[in-house]
Amino acid sequence: MVVIHFTAMTSCDAARDRLCDPEFEVSAHYLIGNDGTVLRLVDEAQRAWHAGAGRWGDVTDVNSRSIGIELDNTGAHPFSEPQMQALETLLRGILGRWSIPPERVIGHSDMALARKSDPGPRFDWRRLALGGLSVWPSHNAASAAEADFAEAATRFGYAPDLPPEMRLAAFRLRFRPWASGPLAPEDASAMADLARRFPVDGGPCAA
Repeated sequence: MVVIHFTAMTSCDAARDRLCDPEFEVSAHYLIGNDGTVLRLVDEAQRAWHAGAGRWGDVTDVNSRSIGIELDNTGAHPFSEPQMQALETLLRGILGRWSIPPERVIGHSDMALARKSDPGPRFDWRRLALGGLSVWPSHNAASAAEADFAEAATRFGYAPDLPPEMRLAAFRLRFRPWASGPLAPEDASAMADLARRFPVDGGPCAA
């Protein structure tokens, strides 16, 4: 897998210092600055401490099964064009080297939905999907019963042992960040489409 984060720090230099300081016990394979500079901090074949507690599908030790990419962003402003272009170039290389399918490019909030919100509602997941670097629900998704949302969310990869409202919030953060209120038919249709086309057991999920 590839897990995308934002740093939530004041600068790229501050994030680099934190990620390279053993005292904080946190690291990532890559850090991409707002200007598009890519810093390689940990070899891709080595474990980095970027994910923490959480799961995606049946993977519960995400640190051992993923490559972590930190984006220099506080979470309160858009991701810059140079940064997005650098991320796209980096992802193409990683996915090619490790034969990772686009559905295994996820956000920190996807696998740690009880704790994390990054890369947040300003991150352009649809742009990555259009480039074959992640996934997005089909515009032609068939209608689905709202009661099917929970099963579909599990099939797509969201942890099944968390409250339904938490899984809905994580799904919306990535795919429908403008939505609010209780579960809607649009949520169910999009989730069912993702689960049908990209089930978590439908391919490899390890880096």
